[in-house]
Amino acid sequence: MLGRVLAAAPSLRERCILVTKGGIVPGVPYDQRPDVLRAACEASLRRLGVERIDLYFVHRPDMYAHPAETAEVLAALRAEGKIAEVGVSNFTVAQYEALAKWLPFPIAASQPEYSPAHLAPMRDGTFDACMRDGVVPLAWSPLAGGRLASAASGDGGGAVPGTGEGVRPELLSVLDEIAGREGVTREDVCYAFVRSHPSRPVVLLGTQRPERVRAAAGCRLERLERPDLYRIVQASEGARLP
Repeated sequence: MLGRVLAAAPSLRERCILVTKGGIVPGVPYDQRPDVLRAACEASLRRLGVERIDLYFVHRPDMYAHPAETAEVLAALRAEGKIAEVGVSNFTVAQYEALAKWLPFPIAASQPEYSPAHLAPMRDGTFDACMRDGVVPLAWSPLAGGRLASAASGDGGGAVPGTGEGVRPELLSVLDEIAGREGVTREDVCYAFVRSHPSRPVVLLGTQRPERVRAAAGCRLERLERPDLYRIVQASEGARLP
């Protein structure tokens, strides 16, 4: 579908960073063998109708792939001009470092799950490694799979706070308090929380609704101050910080 859009409006290609992934094969489930990654990349190029992918992610780590072999095919694809940069998605810090050791160029991006309800990248060293190496984090599921989003009211009257299934009630209360004080939505507070980390994460918004994309892009709350950030962290983890 995206390939058809780019074919119909070629000028869009120069106005975007084109990003896609490889390494997941249904039924396997993960496969980073060189021929598999190459085939996936070249198939994406054909479907997109382009000559180069700006940022190519290894989607999830294949624990049976040697990083040297993965690095070799990624370097070859880059040398051939088929990809410009490489990223890793859902890699541990050790897996990231193992691949980085064998690549002849730096990894450009890392894609961890991160939201007010999922703070692992701050605790497991992912963001620290990004800051150390100048890697850009792309935070997926910034609304915790929609659990932090506002639920549609169903009567055309806008949105009302969602129930936040599986989320600590105290976290929702803090998010809603900040949203009310700032005159923004709960989603806006979540996006601002993600952007507030010094590793400068990019909010990776997953939606098929144009109005949600417009609303996120138009959010005026860029970042949160430390008191609000630490209130969110404590509410998320259910414990006071020492």
